[in-house]
Amino acid sequence: MPQHRYTDVILEVTGQIGVIKLNRPKSLNSFGGNLMSDLIAAIRELNEHPTTVFTVLTGEGRFFSAGADIKGVGDRLFNHDNASDAEKKLHTIARLSPALEVLRQVIDHKKVFVLALNGPGVGGGAAWFQGVADIVLAAEGAYLQVPFNALGLVPENGSAINIAQSMGVHRANDFLMFGRKLTVEELEKWGLVNRIFPVENFHRSVVKFLEEQLAVNDGKSMMETKRLQNAPLRDGRMVAVVNALDALAERIVEDVPTKRFAEKRKILEAKSKGSKL
Repeated sequence: MPQHRYTDVILEVTGQIGVIKLNRPKSLNSFGGNLMSDLIAAIRELNEHPTTVFTVLTGEGRFFSAGADIKGVGDRLFNHDNASDAEKKLHTIARLSPALEVLRQVIDHKKVFVLALNGPGVGGGAAWFQGVADIVLAAEGAYLQVPFNALGLVPENGSAINIAQSMGVHRANDFLMFGRKLTVEELEKWGLVNRIFPVENFHRSVVKFLEEQLAVNDGKSMMETKRLQNAPLRDGRMVAVVNALDALAERIVEDVPTKRFAEKRKILEAKSKGSKL
């Protein structure tokens, strides 16, 4: 089988710990380029690795992920000139299918899935993985914020259900519905983050912490604990992902986000031009 060539993620294995780093730091690790296909390939590879116990997802640079690549998303999702509603729906679902596969890979992952927030997460970077990870570690100063409703969208990839399972429905609504920015301290207090580490040498601290767990706990037993805990949740999580995809596609068919995304792109382009002057 040909080996996948990674361009937008870095895959490293140290002992029983596999680390996947989102590697588009100039774009704040937004979900563009080859990142989605690279991420799917990396999660699949570590799922079948013969010796790893932990799979760590983190980011390179100062952000974990800024979510959707705003500069390109409009052309990919919203360009439906002269298309019927049925054609718009099918086109949108096809464009969103990589995200569905990413979430399925995480939900069905056999290893203990650790989300290591090296910095802020926004949009999909704040919602996709937080509710389905087994352990969430974060760097000081990290925060999460989602603009889904402000952009005429809906909480993506099952996050309306999966995040509520960790922090409760009312807190999840404050975060997902109103777009409340949550500090890492609030996230720890609300039960979404397990531990906070200093920003300096964050990735090294994460690996050291997991190595300490491996020195005390049996790896297969930890994986079995994860399996037993997640087995009754699996189907509900996948239904939540599919329902969210359908709701998002309907919003796009209705052209609700088009104007809001166009305004956002203008702001980003103006900032980009201003920084070059």
